[in-house]
Parts: sequence; C-alpha cells; structure tokens
Amino acid sequence: MDIKTARQIPRSTLERLLSAVPFFNTVKAEDAWQFEVLLQHSRLVTLAPGEMLLARGAGDAWLYFLLKGQLAVYPGDPGSAVAAINTITPGEVVGDLAALQGAGRTATVAAPADGKQVVAIGTDFTVFGDLEDTRVISLPTKLAHYRNTVHSLRWKLEVYRMQYPRCVLAGRHRQVRLFTGAKDTPEELLGLHSQALSLSGLLLAWNRELAGGNAQLSERPPVALAASCK
Repeated sequence: MDIKTARQIPRSTLERLLSAVPFFNTVKAEDAWQFEVLLQHSRLVTLAPGEMLLARGAGDAWLYFLLKGQLAVYPGDPGSAVAAINTITPGEVVGDLAALQGAGRTATVAAPADGKQVVAIGTDFTVFGDLEDTRVISLPTKLAHYRNTVHSLRWKLEVYRMQYPRCVLAGRHRQVRLFTGAKDTPEELLGLHSQALSLSGLLLAWNRELAGGNAQLSERPPVALAASCK
C-alpha cells in the first residue's frame, strides 16, 4: 500500500482526481476554505492487487472514495476463506458504515488478487466532530456529506433489492422516511443523519444475509443465498 498526504501530491493532479468525487466538487464550489480543511485531513491511497484497504474489526475512522479499480468486500476477518459478498466500483464510498454505527469495521475490503491497481481518496472522519458541532466542519459541508451518504446507501440497497427481489429485506429502505422540512438547516442535518443510521443498519442486515449464504452480489437469486432471501 502506498499512502501520500494531499500535500505530497501536485495540486493539479489532486484536483483532477477529486473532480470525480461529487462531495469534494460540492464543497469546493461552495466554500474554498472548507475544501482546504478537508484536504488537510485527506490522503491518496494506492493498492496493488491483493492488498487490503480495511480490516474487519479495525477501529479507525477513515472514509474512502474509490477513484480507480475495484474493491471486494469480505464478511470475514483478514485471511479468512469466505467469499466476497460485494464489489465496490469507482464513485462509491467505502467505510461509511463504521463511521455511522460508531463501531469497528464491519467487513474486510481489499483489492482483488486478480484485479488491477486501486486508487482511493481517504478522509479522516474524526475532523467532522459531533454532529451539531460546526466549528471546524460547517453546516453546509456536513449537509453535503450526509446527502451524499444517504444517496449512496439508498443506491446500494436498491441494487440489492433488484438482485434479490424475494429477500425479506427487499424494499425496506423505501420505508425509511425522507426529510420534508426546510432545506439547508440544522433540522435537515438531523433528518439526514437519522436516515443514514436507518439505512446503514439495513445494509448491515443485507450483508449478514449474503454472508450467511456465501453468495456474491453479482450472482442471480440463488441457490446459495441465505434462506430468508430465497
């Protein structure tokens, strides 16, 4: 694994890489100072095939935005023989479940041994502080983050629903209520955070079902899937 801080990367290269991440684009357009704060707490990670990005049970608080390559999600500890349950592609967020649930990593994430080089931008989520604390990370930046998080979680859950429509969990994310109050307010932030917590809990439940059946997301609804999702 090769890790470089934002300061070690030529600015033009860094901005070109971040242009593929909607969250960073939004922050940069709205508040240049907030963009710089995020850069101070970010790093570029490059993985060779077979290298691990996150280890199940680890307690760090880094969020990653995948820029290049693919990552495989394994429900077991590092080195276990359990098959991957999901594939992460460029544009997706990695590590959001642990940050939301306030627990250790819920899965092991690695570059497939038969894949290509992986590049991701990581940001230390501890800089966000408590949800309602806007002294370092402003309300607009937190809103941009949680809007992105809710969108990402809903999309992942919708993909699972389409792949396994007979699972008892299919469609439950649609029951998580959207925020309907005034936009760009502390109340919206609380509403988005509540949605993110509910959706992340559902995604963890899906992952447990898939791990129990030892089935990969790319498979058709399946013989190997856990009983409740047949």
